[in-house]
Amino acid sequence: MKRAKSAICVIMMMFVISACAGRTSNDSAVSIREQEEIPGEAEETTLTASQENGSNGMPEQEESREKVIVMDELLLSVEDKNLSVEWEDNESVDALKDLARSEMKINMAMYGGFEQVGSIGTSLPRNDSQMTTSPGDIVLYSGNQIVIFYGSNSWAYTRLGKITGLNEKELEDTFGNGDVTIGLSVGG
Repeated sequence: MKRAKSAICVIMMMFVISACAGRTSNDSAVSIREQEEIPGEAEETTLTASQENGSNGMPEQEESREKVIVMDELLLSVEDKNLSVEWEDNESVDALKDLARSEMKINMAMYGGFEQVGSIGTSLPRNDSQMTTSPGDIVLYSGNQIVIFYGSNSWAYTRLGKITGLNEKELEDTFGNGDVTIGLSVGG
């Protein structure tokens, strides 16, 4: 009888031990986010570690890295209304973006019945070429003035960008009814 009880205990222990050994753990994931500041862009790295039991019963670790690049965008506002702009990829826009990191307000004045002109307060790199502008064009004049067109003109300018999302009438309504103040900032 004593032997039978011992045998039953041994069988039960083996059953408990085998049940524990065959058990798998739930997946667990840890996510670590790092953000590194780089002038003009932010790089975000996501590190994910998964833990799962392998064939030997020991946890296996799997890592994957995912990078997301977020570009700082130069933003233009007129009388506190944000405008969409397709900015050129040139050193003049890069320099303007550097200045706009601490938000800029530029007082613009109507000129010629087709443009608004405002002093930037410093000179930017320039690459002037003869062009005919159209409504919505944003250019650099003489290296130190920003010009926004609601009409057309021919002159030597450095192209900065073009306002999108407004038709000619909306551009004229925004820029052709008196002096305005524009804001330049960096966001994104």
